[in-house]
Amino acid sequence: MPALPTPPPKNAPALAVRRGRLFVVAAPSGAGKTSLMKALIASDAGVEVAVSHTTRQKRAGEEDGVNYHFVDQAGFRQMVRQGDFLEWAEVFGHLYGTSRAAVESALQAGKRLFLEIDWQGAQQIRQRLPEALTIFILPPSRQALRERLLARGQDGPAAVARRTAEALEELSHFDEFDYLIVNDDFELALAQLRQLLGGEGQALATQKRLGELAPLIQSLTGQPALDGKNG
Repeated sequence: MPALPTPPPKNAPALAVRRGRLFVVAAPSGAGKTSLMKALIASDAGVEVAVSHTTRQKRAGEEDGVNYHFVDQAGFRQMVRQGDFLEWAEVFGHLYGTSRAAVESALQAGKRLFLEIDWQGAQQIRQRLPEALTIFILPPSRQALRERLLARGQDGPAAVARRTAEALEELSHFDEFDYLIVNDDFELALAQLRQLLGGEGQALATQKRLGELAPLIQSLTGQPALDGKNG
């Protein structure tokens, strides 16, 4: 009979947990970022999304601590002064920020953590956590972007026009990100997100293959895609 394996000593140190990975996802309003993230979370129990702090009002169906941590302006500013945010920015007149402690706790626990933030927050993350993988979601066209904003039914025509203009400004920062995903075919875009999560990024339309996306990028942003800018 083969010998049984020797059990570890009672006071043996626990195996070190491999540090998790941070994924940053940004997109202009109407690109479908939130829907993609909801689908990704529903299909993978090992994925978590950091809950941001915000000063905007809670919308119908939202829960404090689930969708956002809702705080007032004074409370948010106090957190900024204390250095509590890994990143923060003003978007559409409201303040948004990501808790430094919450992100670090998740990474130390080995989690795969996603941040849904704008380009300003992504810039701050790149400076402070350069190992983070950054992803930008593109809409298939300007018309699709506007139609998606109208379909939400949350804003009037003036607000939609303002959001469309601000979305085009956000689109101009596409080349700051590691990976680009076009959300035209939802299932394909979701599959590409899963590929990135599994470390199969080379299969995606990235900065190294900008030639394929050049016409779309130029139509969205009014500027040419520069091959090789980020590698």
